[in-house]
Amino acid sequence: MSHVVVISGHPNLQQSNTNKLIIERLAGSLDSVDVRCLDTLYPDYQIDVAAEQQALLAADAIVLQFPFYWYSVPALLKKWIDDVLAYDFAFGSKGDKLKGKALFLSLTVGGPAASYQPLGYNHFTIEQMLRPLQQTAYLAGMAYQPPIATYRMVYIPGVYNKLEEVQERAESHARRLLAALQEVLESDEERIRRFVSEWFEQFDQLPEASEYFTARLAADVDWNMPEGRFLGHDGFRDWYAIVRKVFKPGCDHRVEQVTIQPDGDDYQVELRIRLLADTFADSDLKGEPIDLLVNEIWQVRLDEQGRVTIHNYRVVPVG
Repeated sequence: MSHVVVISGHPNLQQSNTNKLIIERLAGSLDSVDVRCLDTLYPDYQIDVAAEQQALLAADAIVLQFPFYWYSVPALLKKWIDDVLAYDFAFGSKGDKLKGKALFLSLTVGGPAASYQPLGYNHFTIEQMLRPLQQTAYLAGMAYQPPIATYRMVYIPGVYNKLEEVQERAESHARRLLAALQEVLESDEERIRRFVSEWFEQFDQLPEASEYFTARLAADVDWNMPEGRFLGHDGFRDWYAIVRKVFKPGCDHRVEQVTIQPDGDDYQVELRIRLLADTFADSDLKGEPIDLLVNEIWQVRLDEQGRVTIHNYRVVPVG
């Protein structure tokens, strides 16, 4: 079951006519969800970074829900981003903790859609104004999703909009967001992305037992490596024994690029991987550290339960 973490950035959620409703619909519709209301948790702006990072680690998808304030996020949400998405957590040499997680920006906008155009009084589109958050997602290795924005979401009695109209827009917004979450989290592509992340997370540990890997390989898997071609589970075990004699546990496979394309009943997964690893002194690499860029091409298939199996695995060093 996919787990969604919703970060509410509204500075006073209980007084909101729209964000409050959207969050209530998310909380009532998702099977596994953690709604974190920053205005309630941190009225003094003192973010519990460890607690917030722990919540994000459990997430398959992260939703930032906020009103669009002065072309950006509210101050408390900005502080949350600054504090929580820290070095060696969200970025940096060890900052891969959010890699592969889907990020949704869900925002309510006061002005009309026509104003967010080159000839409108706001001049730029919402997508353009959200570029800093988009780049934040890219730097953290998250899967950035198209933002979900709804306009004319401010109610000023007797001046601007009617309350029932604003709430109807909020209901529609919640339905759109839920549909987007469902599409991403239940898609074959997202299952494959999560599989890739889990595969390398396990492989970096180089456990003595190989059962985790063979359970996810077809019985007749075709395993093509710089060391040679290996067939079936026995062939994989032979290759894995070679690798464990060369590389020390604690490798770092950094997934720099993932492309997933349907191929009949299967999917072809093209990966750009940077391997950082230490080697044993008595290996052919004589204890030298490795910084190697490779292209990987996988042929995978999903069963009716959504489980991924690798049928062909090919690694080609770059350069």
